[in-house]
Amino acid sequence: MLALEFQQNEHRDDDDIDLLAYWHILVKRRRLIASTLIAVVAIALLMTLMATPIYRASTVLQIEKQGSQVIQVDGIQPGNDMYGWDPDFLQTQIELIKSRSLSERVANELHLNQTAMDRLSEPGWLDRMLALLQPKSQQTTKQAGKLAAKGSRADAEALKGAAWMISAGLSVEPVRNSKLVRINFDSPSPDFSARAANAIADGFIASGLERRFGASSYAKTYLEDQLKLTKARLEESERKLVLFAQQQNLVDTGDKGQTLAVQNLTQLNAALAAAQDQRIRAQARWRQASSGAMPADMIGNSNIRALQQQKGALQAQYQLKLQTFKPDYPEMRQLKGQVDELDRQIAQEIGGVRASVKAEFDAASAQEHLLSGQIAALRTQALDVDGRSIQYNILKREVDTNRQLYDGLLQRYKQVGVAGDVRSNNISIIDRAEVPGGRFKPSLVTNLALGLLLGGMLGVLAAFLLEFLDDTLKTPSDIEQKLRLPVLGVVPKLGPKESVAAAAANPQSSFSESYRSVRTALQFATDHGVPRTLLISSSGPGEGKSTTAQVLAHNLTQLGKRVLLVDADLRNPSLHKSFGIRVEHGLSNLLAGACTFSDVLQPSGSERLDLILAGPLPPNPAELLSSSKLISLFTVGSDRYDHVIVDGPPVLGLADAPILSNAVDATLLVVTSGRTKISAAQAALKRLVAARAHIVGSLLTKYDASTAGYGYGYGYRYESYYAYGNKPRLTKS
Repeated sequence: MLALEFQQNEHRDDDDIDLLAYWHILVKRRRLIASTLIAVVAIALLMTLMATPIYRASTVLQIEKQGSQVIQVDGIQPGNDMYGWDPDFLQTQIELIKSRSLSERVANELHLNQTAMDRLSEPGWLDRMLALLQPKSQQTTKQAGKLAAKGSRADAEALKGAAWMISAGLSVEPVRNSKLVRINFDSPSPDFSARAANAIADGFIASGLERRFGASSYAKTYLEDQLKLTKARLEESERKLVLFAQQQNLVDTGDKGQTLAVQNLTQLNAALAAAQDQRIRAQARWRQASSGAMPADMIGNSNIRALQQQKGALQAQYQLKLQTFKPDYPEMRQLKGQVDELDRQIAQEIGGVRASVKAEFDAASAQEHLLSGQIAALRTQALDVDGRSIQYNILKREVDTNRQLYDGLLQRYKQVGVAGDVRSNNISIIDRAEVPGGRFKPSLVTNLALGLLLGGMLGVLAAFLLEFLDDTLKTPSDIEQKLRLPVLGVVPKLGPKESVAAAAANPQSSFSESYRSVRTALQFATDHGVPRTLLISSSGPGEGKSTTAQVLAHNLTQLGKRVLLVDADLRNPSLHKSFGIRVEHGLSNLLAGACTFSDVLQPSGSERLDLILAGPLPPNPAELLSSSKLISLFTVGSDRYDHVIVDGPPVLGLADAPILSNAVDATLLVVTSGRTKISAAQAALKRLVAARAHIVGSLLTKYDASTAGYGYGYGYRYESYYAYGNKPRLTKS
C-alpha cells in the first residue's frame, strides 16, 4: 500500500506548479545569475564603447498609386485605379528603392569608384570618403577618367562594390496608416548619410520618370513601325480587291457585300413567301366555302345575316299563327311565300360569296406560280455570281480588317504622342535628409538595457537548467514530495574548519541540537516511544549514517537509557575508527557462532553505551545476516538494553540492508542534501518497502540553508537560542 501510494503521489506532483519552489531556485542560484548578468552587461558595454558610431539620415517620401494625369492612356501610366490603395503597390515601391539598379545609380551620382572603395578599406577611410563627396569638378582628372570608362571590367567591379555599400546602409520603412515612406541610410559619416539618403530619394524619383518616359517612347516607336506595315498591307489588299472586281464584272452594292442578283433573289423569296401565305389563307377560305360553311367575315360583310334574321322572324310568326289557322289560310300562304323568297335571296347571296372566295383563291395561286418561275430564273444567275464572289469576299474581308487595324493604330499613336509630352509624377519628397547631430547606434542605454535583459534571461535559464539537471534531494520539502516520508530532522552542514567530534561535543551547537530534535521526533514515532531496535541506513555510502547512529546513541544515553550500538556494515565498517578500538571479535564472529554475545560487547568509554563492532570482514555477509542468530542478537539486546541502534550498510546494490530492516522494529533513512539522487532514494525506499520494513522517517544531513534558497534555513536555527544568553528567542526563516 505504501509503495502504491508513493507511486500515485509521485505522478500527481509532477503536474503541480510550485512558484515558491521556483523562487527558491532563483535564490539558490543567485550567484550564478548575478555573474551571468554582470558578464553580459560588461560585454554589451565593451562592445558599445569599441564599436564604430553609426549615423542615420532619413528622407520622407509620399508615394501615390497614381499621380495627377492630364491625359489618360491605358498601358502608359501604371495603375488603373486612381483612388484605391493597394498594399502590394507600396511593397513594390519599397523593393524598387532597395533594387540593385538604384544602388548603382546612386553610387554613380556620389562618384564612388574603385579607388574610393580601396581607400574605404584602409585606416582613416572616413576622412578619405568625405573628400570623395566633394563636387565632381574638384576631383582629379584621373578619377574622372575612371568614372568615364564604364566598359572596363575594373569599373564594373567598382560599381558593384559601391552599389553593395549603398545597399548595406539602406533601410526603408513605411509610415503606418499613411502613404509615406521613410528612407534611412546608416554610415559612419553624418555628411555621407545625409547625401546618400537624398541621392537615393532623387534617384528613385528620376528612375520612375524615366520608366514612364521610356514606356511612352517605346510605345511610340513600336506604333510607328506597326503603322507602316499595316498601311502597306491595306493598300495592297485594296488593289487586289479592285482588280478582281473588274475582271469578274462584279458590282458591290454596299449591302453586306451582296450582288444585284442575290439582292433580287432575296426580295423575290420574300414576295413568294408572302404570296404562299396569301394563297394558303385563300385556299382555306375556299375549302370552307365549298363545304357549305361560310366564313364568318364573309357573312358579316354581306346581307346574309340580315336576311337570315328576317327569315327567323317570319318563321316564328308563321309558327305562332299556325296554332290558330290552317296552312291553306290566305294569310298563312302569304307568310309562307315570304319565307321562300328570303330563302332564295339567301342562296343567291351565298353563291356570290363563294364566287368571290374562288376568285381570290385563283388570283393567289396565279401570283405564286408567277413568283416561283421568276425565282427559278434568278437562282441560276445568283449561283453563278456567288461562285465568282467567294474570292471577292475574301479579299474584301482582308481590306476591312487591315483598315480597322490601321485606324486603331493611328488613334493610339496620336494618344501616345500627346501623353509622351506630359510627365506626371506620383512620388514627392516631403522632408529631405539633414546631417544628423548625434549617432544612431550603438546606443549605450539601449545596449545596456538589452544586456540587462539578456543577462537576466541567460542567468535565469542557466539557473533553471542546472537546477533541473541536478536530480538530487536538497531540501526537506524535496523528501516529503518525492519520497513521501516525514522528515524527522535536518542536520546542518559543518563549516570547513569544524569537525564532527567537536560539533557533537558542543551541546550548544546547531549540529548537536539537530540530533536532539531527531531524538525527540523518534519519541513520537511509535506508540511506545523510541523504537527498541532502530536501523540507520542510506541509499549509498558516505551519507552520514554512521555519524547519525553514533550521535543518536549518545543522545539517548543522555536520557538515562542504556543503548547498544551495533556496527552491522560487514562490508565497510567505520565505528571502530570513530571509537579508536581495535577489532578482534565482532558481529561476524557472533553470527558465525564463533563467540557469544558477551564476548563481542565492547565498552565505548561513555556511560550506558556499549558497542558491537563488525569484526573481521566475512566473505558472505548476506548469508550471515539471514541466519536466525541475528534475530536472537536483537532479542537479547532488547532484553539487556533499552535501545539497540544498528549502523547498517547502504540499501542499493546490497542485500544486507533489506534483511536488517526486516529484523528490526524501525528504520531511519538518511539522505544527504545535494548529493543523494532522487532516483537512488526512491529505489532504496522501494527496496525497504518490499522487505516489509517499518520506515519511521528520514533524516536530511549536510543541509546548507544559505545555498538551498531558503534564506536563513529550514525551520528554526538551533543556535539562535544560545546566541542571546538566557533570553528565549527563536528566529524563523
